[in-house]
Amino acid sequence: MKRQPPKFWLHPTRSPAARLLRPFSVVATFLTRRRLKRPMFHASVPVLCCGNITTGGTGKTPLALDLVQRLRDRGYHPHILSRGHRGRQRGPVAVTPGQSTARDVGDEPLLLAQAAPTWIGADRAQTARLAISHGADCLIMDDGFQNPTLHKDVSILVVDGPSGFGNACVLPAGPLREPLSDALLRAQAVVVIGDDRHNLLPAFPSKLLTLQAKLVPGPEIRALQGRRVVAFAGIGRPEKFFDMLRDAGVDPVRALPFPDHHFYTSRDIQRLETLSRESGTTLVTTAKDAVKLPFPFRTQVRVIGVELLWADPRSPERLLDLLFRTV
Repeated sequence: MKRQPPKFWLHPTRSPAARLLRPFSVVATFLTRRRLKRPMFHASVPVLCCGNITTGGTGKTPLALDLVQRLRDRGYHPHILSRGHRGRQRGPVAVTPGQSTARDVGDEPLLLAQAAPTWIGADRAQTARLAISHGADCLIMDDGFQNPTLHKDVSILVVDGPSGFGNACVLPAGPLREPLSDALLRAQAVVVIGDDRHNLLPAFPSKLLTLQAKLVPGPEIRALQGRRVVAFAGIGRPEKFFDMLRDAGVDPVRALPFPDHHFYTSRDIQRLETLSRESGTTLVTTAKDAVKLPFPFRTQVRVIGVELLWADPRSPERLLDLLFRTV
């Protein structure tokens, strides 16, 4: 059901397939470098980007949500800029909770809009102007590390600790959107989320602010401990959600992965309802998936929120201090 990345992407050694695809990676790198040379719009307010250079989920959205809340606690009025991946509306447009749907604007923007005003559009300069005209005094970009339209005052490279950079090759020979060396030249900070299994943190340049955190479930997880659950998720790496449940003492009897940004069909819903009835279990999913579930089925599913637990509690405040020192 879930589209898995090629296995050779995950191994640090260069496979014959990666070597065969390397010429296409060279072309992709050239095009990305050329695109990033375009003139960028410089906003009148600070801009922070939570981005990555690998395909699949790294934890960008939980990081963006964490920083947005901290900015609000400091008295700022942040707005969020997102591409609106897989949404029908191209933007620039505001996400309106209660009116916009995941099919209109994408699943992540709908989730982000619960925390702060959110705008979608591929041209981040356009959405930045709109956000500022509606009262934004700082901007958070959810993804967009390779987007050339808007200047970033601070770019955070978000890395999935367990998977790292795979074979360190650029698409299609590997999972990278651009060479790591290129990305590190534009980044001001790196956040490794999850166990640093590849010992990446010591290898990053000393000029970068390097931080670590892990994803943990929200307090609602306690009500599920000791119960039989069927978990499902359509995120970048569904296994991260399933492992998080297990670490919290909730071991699913079934764990169903769906493709990232998956829109649940009536057939999917019927299958999930059948599994729940047959096994006497509770259905469990992520907040990102919940916004795509039809009512009233959504009321039958327990939604588990995800939070960031920082290795050093001072880390996120250091990121925000870095943002305001650069402008």
